[in-house]
Amino acid sequence: MDESLSLSLRQKQQQTLAPMQLQFVRMLEMTGPELEEEIRRTVDDNPAIEVGEDDDVPLGDTDFNESAEQMQLADYRTDDDIPAYRLEAHNHSASDVYYEPVAVAADDSLMDSLMGQLAENPLVTDRDMEIARFVAGNIDDNGYMTRSVRALVDDIAIQTGWDVTDDDVRRVWNMVRGLEPAGVGAVDLRDSLLIQLNRREDTLTVALAREIIRDYFDLFSLMHFDRMRSLLGVDETRLREALDVIRGLNPKPGALVSGGEDDRVRHITPDFLVETEGDRLTLTLLNKIPHLQIERSFTVEAEGSGRGTRKEVAEAGAFIRQKRDEAVAFMRVLEMRQQTLFRVMWAIVQWQRDFFLTDDPMRIRPMILKDISGVTGDDVSVISRATAGKYVATRQGVYPIKFFFNERRKENDDVSTQKVLAALRRVIDGEDKRRPLSDASIAEALQSEGFDIARRTVTKYREKLGIPVGRLRKGI
Repeated sequence: MDESLSLSLRQKQQQTLAPMQLQFVRMLEMTGPELEEEIRRTVDDNPAIEVGEDDDVPLGDTDFNESAEQMQLADYRTDDDIPAYRLEAHNHSASDVYYEPVAVAADDSLMDSLMGQLAENPLVTDRDMEIARFVAGNIDDNGYMTRSVRALVDDIAIQTGWDVTDDDVRRVWNMVRGLEPAGVGAVDLRDSLLIQLNRREDTLTVALAREIIRDYFDLFSLMHFDRMRSLLGVDETRLREALDVIRGLNPKPGALVSGGEDDRVRHITPDFLVETEGDRLTLTLLNKIPHLQIERSFTVEAEGSGRGTRKEVAEAGAFIRQKRDEAVAFMRVLEMRQQTLFRVMWAIVQWQRDFFLTDDPMRIRPMILKDISGVTGDDVSVISRATAGKYVATRQGVYPIKFFFNERRKENDDVSTQKVLAALRRVIDGEDKRRPLSDASIAEALQSEGFDIARRTVTKYREKLGIPVGRLRKGI
């Protein structure tokens, strides 16, 4: 066998981000609450950082000089509300295991709500409650059953060893279907709507709505109102009233029950505030950060003041330098983040000046990441991270910053996407609901108003607005 050795030289270009750059990129993406949590964690973990005593803007109204235990106790309104385990002295050795109770959300999940209602029924036995636990556990967040009766019987037999019948499970399932919110435990949309209609007062209109869902659900789904009216033998007024009742039902009844989500997740905290005074615009960065500084015992002067052997002094000095360098880098990255956010947002405010002066979405200009990058000199990726998940407050409301980015439909076009969306919505709102416009007809109507737009673009924008196709917009 012939063997040969060869040597090749290849040139490759590779970019590597420094640790500070990586930290900057990560923190730039953070929202206000996430940044607060990051600062709290860093202050707790790094003894070289402390919050200045003269800081007039404490982050999140939190005293960073408090210990973790003091911060937890401060969450309770009075001393009487503090659980006993919070006041216990942990007089244990380092090897002992102490189990800290886990705090859970106070809101009930859908399953908790259903089980709580069944527990209040004196006719429900312990065996029924255990079966109900399997039934409720297989209902999704929208309130629909995800398993068949036969599958539930098998699940119960495998996990508990109980010999239950299909009738046992079906009886408990029907109990669950009778709970609140109405429509929970249904197998599909038609079943859920029927459950809700059966709870309504039995009027002629409700009876007609029930008949539509029970016998003509396919025609109702396809919006074939003329054929449905003919088969039901009713006039347009009665059919319209019945359809109004159906439209008032909830297609996702399970979503009415909270899933225990943290309240902080459901609220939007603006990152910026834009105020106007005549033709003058003022931008304020709302997410203030506390004044951080190096703790006195970690300064350069204190580095060599330790006592002990030469080795111990050297190790202590290395520890002080490491923590001090980490603290300096962290404070520098915080400053870079704030400066970058303000610079990027100010460029957006200047670009969309007409909007911020009027709060009129029709005054939004076409703007892409590259446009702001050209103004600030930052990379496009920096602009994207700086605007992701951030919000700005104006006189009329709070807007996501991504709201102001919209592409030009063609080169040198000064018509923003917002203008086209508003015109499209206006055309659809003014259409004859008996004969809804097709996407091609909408494109022709927009072209007559001066918008050079294709049918496929109309389809994309219509879907962006959440407007269904013409067939599903049909009315009577």
